[in-house]
Amino acid sequence: MATVPSVSNSITVRLEVPATGNAVSSITTAVESSGGSVTGLDVTASGLEALRIDVTVAASSVAHGQEIVEKLRTIDGVSIGKVSDRTFLMHLGGKIEMSSKLPIRNRDDLSMIYTPGVARVCMAIAENPEDARRLTIKRNSVAVVTDGSAVLGLGNIGPKAALPVMEGKAALFKRFAGIDAWPLCLDTQDADEIVAIVKAIAPGFAGINLEDISAPRCFEIEARLREALDIPVFHDDQHGTAIVVLAALTNALKVVGKEIGEIRVVMSGAGAAGTAILKLLMAAGVAHATVADVRGVVHLGRDDLNDSLRWIAENTNRSGRTGTLKEAVAGADVFIGVSAPNVLDGDDLATMAKDAVVFALANPDPEVDPAVARQTAAVVATGRSDFPNQINNVLVFPGVFRGLLDAQSASVDTEMMLAAARALATTVTDDELNPNYIIPSVFHPGVAKTVAAAVRDAALAARGDAEAAPERPTAGIVGTLDTGAFPAVQL
Repeated sequence: MATVPSVSNSITVRLEVPATGNAVSSITTAVESSGGSVTGLDVTASGLEALRIDVTVAASSVAHGQEIVEKLRTIDGVSIGKVSDRTFLMHLGGKIEMSSKLPIRNRDDLSMIYTPGVARVCMAIAENPEDARRLTIKRNSVAVVTDGSAVLGLGNIGPKAALPVMEGKAALFKRFAGIDAWPLCLDTQDADEIVAIVKAIAPGFAGINLEDISAPRCFEIEARLREALDIPVFHDDQHGTAIVVLAALTNALKVVGKEIGEIRVVMSGAGAAGTAILKLLMAAGVAHATVADVRGVVHLGRDDLNDSLRWIAENTNRSGRTGTLKEAVAGADVFIGVSAPNVLDGDDLATMAKDAVVFALANPDPEVDPAVARQTAAVVATGRSDFPNQINNVLVFPGVFRGLLDAQSASVDTEMMLAAARALATTVTDDELNPNYIIPSVFHPGVAKTVAAAVRDAALAARGDAEAAPERPTAGIVGTLDTGAFPAVQL
């Protein structure tokens, strides 16, 4: 599919141009004729003979940005100074920092925040370990753990290269849910070592967010950690994606007037995300699903089935289909792709049922061109921000963890994830719902609070004390302190 200029590939070019003449219009013309988009043009210095101009340009790729700069060089009288990549500038020195919540102004502050006063707090926790949630950062902290083996769509690029993504994840936790998240990039891809490391660091956290760990190891790592730890373990690539997909599908089916128990779903992708989506959709009522991977439809007759693929083969494909993905989508009501670019085309989608729903989520290049998909499908969603209906995990993980932390939950289960999906779907009202708006923006002000409240209530109900839910929802989001949670001071 054709790419369009994006702020993620934006550059700022410093130019010196003659003070007279039509240099400014020549700059704009050069950028636009090269397929770029001018998003800012600032005069930063002026003299009798020359102007210094910083022009900010959105390009479609790094190479495209270089082409635009070369085109600017051809303008008579214009000289090029510094060229800055705005995305790289944002990442200089990292995107997050640790800061103290309390001032350390004098000897009294120091003696209470640190020694000798801190020793009394240490002994209180030693006597009652549950007080760690009240008296330390544990109550509001999540570890974002990766081994760098499946970073975005970039593959196995290692822990150092994964760090910018984990920093971004931590920033999103703070921005949308007030949670302190810590990026932990592990220099090992051995499942036993990862489990041992996470178990060892778990006392300092109230939740574990596994991120960008490749399948099938991610299934084993998550299962073992859930069994071993008394805090929730959530693999966002699996379950975050699944929750957003279910929420979007719930609203898409409202648009097309179909019931979830009656639709036929075809999925492309049987990895971590695909398997989690499948399981959550089935828990929500999907009864007819077919899954395909690079070898075609997953069925029991294949000789390459690992444990995960065997589970899929045993629990889907009721009609016993074989063959290719292209053959499987014929007559399907819903297509969900979490696989690879351009595996389908317009002719394939034309064979789907009337009022079809297409979620082509491979990023940045979807399984089918969204513009082509919209010619036949009633509802189309992607993982991209430049098309309507973006399926984005940031809609889910901040609110899910906010709810889990507020409930002091020891685990996360399917019912909590279903509750999160239902809550996310309801943030789009009936008056707002249409084919181009089945899922809210990540900046929708009510998303994190609504999801958090639903997850908190489900977590409390799971352990049988729903009555204990506070009247004021999601205290962590609004940043207030529930002083009633602290023990009385012993003098």
